[in-house]
Amino acid sequence: MKKIFYILLVIPFFLMIYPTSSLAVEKASINEEIIYNIFVDRFNNGKTGKKKVELNDPYAYHGGDLKGITKKLDDIKQLGFTTISLSPIMANAAKGYHGYWIEDYFRVEEELGTMQDLQHLVSEAHKREMKVVVEFVPGFVAKTSPLVSEKAAWMDTSKQFDTKKNPWLENVVALDTGNPEVISYLQEVADFWVEEANIDGYSLYAADETSPQFLNAFTSHLKEKHPQFMILASTITNQGDEKLREIEGIDLVDNKVLQQALFSSFAEEGKPVEEIIDSWENNGKPYGLIAIDDPFSKRFTHEFSEHRRNILTAWKLALTYMYTTPGVPIIYQGSEIPMYGSGYPESQHLVELNSGDSDLKEFYTRISSLRTSFPALQYGDFEKVAQDKGMSVYKRTYEGETIYIAINNDPESRAVSIKGIGNGLQLRGLLGDNLAREDEQGEYKIGIPRESSEVYIIEENTGLNWVFIAPILVVMLLFVTAIVYLGRKEKQRNHNSEK
Repeated sequence: MKKIFYILLVIPFFLMIYPTSSLAVEKASINEEIIYNIFVDRFNNGKTGKKKVELNDPYAYHGGDLKGITKKLDDIKQLGFTTISLSPIMANAAKGYHGYWIEDYFRVEEELGTMQDLQHLVSEAHKREMKVVVEFVPGFVAKTSPLVSEKAAWMDTSKQFDTKKNPWLENVVALDTGNPEVISYLQEVADFWVEEANIDGYSLYAADETSPQFLNAFTSHLKEKHPQFMILASTITNQGDEKLREIEGIDLVDNKVLQQALFSSFAEEGKPVEEIIDSWENNGKPYGLIAIDDPFSKRFTHEFSEHRRNILTAWKLALTYMYTTPGVPIIYQGSEIPMYGSGYPESQHLVELNSGDSDLKEFYTRISSLRTSFPALQYGDFEKVAQDKGMSVYKRTYEGETIYIAINNDPESRAVSIKGIGNGLQLRGLLGDNLAREDEQGEYKIGIPRESSEVYIIEENTGLNWVFIAPILVVMLLFVTAIVYLGRKEKQRNHNSEK
């Protein structure tokens, strides 16, 4: 309770001291989003109707539903998330718990709830100023879908998916997304869910497996009707994101190369942060989704635990990078607890909502507050500043505001000196209360402990930090006064007893 109170106290404190940093950008942008990625069947059971739940079968429904998500919106909001992204919710073939075996594009899967449940979820999210994105599957349908027989000309039976890497695609038939009739049909589907449920966006699953004709037509159609509509895209290969970034209507694309770099670098101490930055730069500096976990891969917590890393340490480093570099962070459910999983399907367990690390959850709230409070962390230009082995310093600059970020993944404390900040200033840390002041050479030395991170703002050099020191001095003065008083009382007692 005290930690929550501290966080609530600190956030407005930032806003009061730095009014220019917290000014709202005139037009809301996707840059401002922080996304929570929900695998609906494996999130929370809201007790929707009669279900075919088989908890001992990792390939069957486990009971998560739309009502269960609605019940947890306040918790998600408190962690700083602005958008929830739902796995596919359309009616699926038997045991299609993941949502990719679609039989009916116009109906909510009964195991997950009803259209009314979805409408209520979206309405409650909007009351909390949160957006709702639904995963859309445009490239294939279940083999048992009526479309397979009724619209045989729409099927691309020559196309095969790699079911060794993606076993959840073993029960599908590819759609010919270059077919104008298929494009028109999928646009109709998209309009239906927007009109019925008032959702805020789609995440196109395996968009790299669809045609450019479809992607251009589909996204243009939605953007013309709903200019602020959010369109994300995911890939099932490591090479597909470049093609998708060329589609004007797609706002954000996942980046599996960056995800792998984040995953491997922060899983072990000593790996240079510079390697992650280089991976991003060598891939064309894409502005996209920044993820470290997903439902189908080994979980980050599982990986770094095998390297004996501390939970809070590893996640703080990773989250600092994800929330302060160009792109939009997307966090897979359960990462805030955090949960383990060696890969598909172990990474899809129901979220252990009644457990978790309170310090880690506090850090989520804190780092998201920083990202929200400083537009430079959402919109700013990115520049590498310095490096010392496992430590890197970079800065984000936007409309006269500059934020420095230091991440030290090294097993030892590290320090770097930087120039060009100006005279009479200081760098003040907002995560660990670190301070860097100008030396005689006009440089600022940023030093942080091993396996830690810091986010610095630039401010005038105020000399001694009296806001911090004054309460300590008062306590010390009271302590000394009490000692003197007790000493005198003791002397008085001794004097009286001698009489």
